[in-house]
Amino acid sequence: MKTGMGRTPLSRVALVSALALAGALLVGGSAVAAPGSVARNAGATAGSATGAKTGDIPSPYIFVHDPSMAREGGTYYLFSTGDPAGVIGNGNIQIRTSSNLRQWTYTGTVFATKPAWITTALGDIPNLWAPDISFFGGLWHLYYAGSSFGSNNSVIGLATTPTLDPSSPRYHWTDRGLVFSSTSSDDYNAIDPSLVSTPGGAKWLVFGSYWSGIKLIALDAATGKPASSSPAVYSLAQRPAPDAEEGAGITYHDGYYYLIVSFDTCCAGIASTYRIMVGRSATVTGPYVDPAGTSMMNSGGMELQGSDEGMIGPGSSSVYADGSRSYLVYHYYDAFENGDPWVQVRPLVWLPSGWPVTGQPLTPVPGSSIPLG
Repeated sequence: MKTGMGRTPLSRVALVSALALAGALLVGGSAVAAPGSVARNAGATAGSATGAKTGDIPSPYIFVHDPSMAREGGTYYLFSTGDPAGVIGNGNIQIRTSSNLRQWTYTGTVFATKPAWITTALGDIPNLWAPDISFFGGLWHLYYAGSSFGSNNSVIGLATTPTLDPSSPRYHWTDRGLVFSSTSSDDYNAIDPSLVSTPGGAKWLVFGSYWSGIKLIALDAATGKPASSSPAVYSLAQRPAPDAEEGAGITYHDGYYYLIVSFDTCCAGIASTYRIMVGRSATVTGPYVDPAGTSMMNSGGMELQGSDEGMIGPGSSSVYADGSRSYLVYHYYDAFENGDPWVQVRPLVWLPSGWPVTGQPLTPVPGSSIPLG
């Protein structure tokens, strides 16, 4: 999951009864974890998978953090950080599906086991973090991160598949290996990757957490990897030490690039102080400023989404654009469900000023009086 200087797994997450543990499925030659089927709140489901711990598992158990969404055909696909407890999918990137953005069904993981090159580089880390899904060059590209608590010894990896539909004979996740990394000698942290596509088709990758803030590198659109062996690292946003910002992404709208960032701290249940901020720039490399003209390199940013009734600490957002419609997809800590992390989807509305605001939530929140959009 997106982890900076002070992230640890939640001390208490929702527990959903895991049904029978299923064996790994080999789909198109690619190993994925088999789905479970367990009810969660307003019809969403989650379950256990290959590699999940056996024995008595309390009920209920769900962990949805750092979501990124895509649509193929009539199905929405949600990718999220691996379960740090290892109960769901043994810590691998989780996949859920929906037909209506309201109910989500757990369907497995991208990998059955963590890629060997990651464990060689980092050791036996408990989970993979912060996936980002996008389609270009005829393939779905999934960027994700590997690291450990409080460390900037981190890697960003890439996996691709021709389709997201696991029933298709073309479905096959291919591990493309390392994209970018950081070590303790760097002043940035190579986690929380997010792809940026310019109107002209150029590809960039946003990343960063704590340390010296949010960074950007250019990618080769053919490979999805850095355009050079030592790419220039651009600085986009920074706050005073310890620079509590992370989970950034960039979306383009009507002549501007919008940098959306999570400020403050996550992963403390309803004590989390995460909030989603935004600034914009006429060029992808910045400078990004808020409506008052304050640079995001100097702590600038307009709040796009804060805590809302029982949805505490929203953050780790991504923007999904579907034609003329855009959605903000993020996790929050559910005050009605003991601070459990869950996903929310809201329309992203563009004002005449050019700045975005969020609409009513689409995914039900148990106990909430906020009407659904």
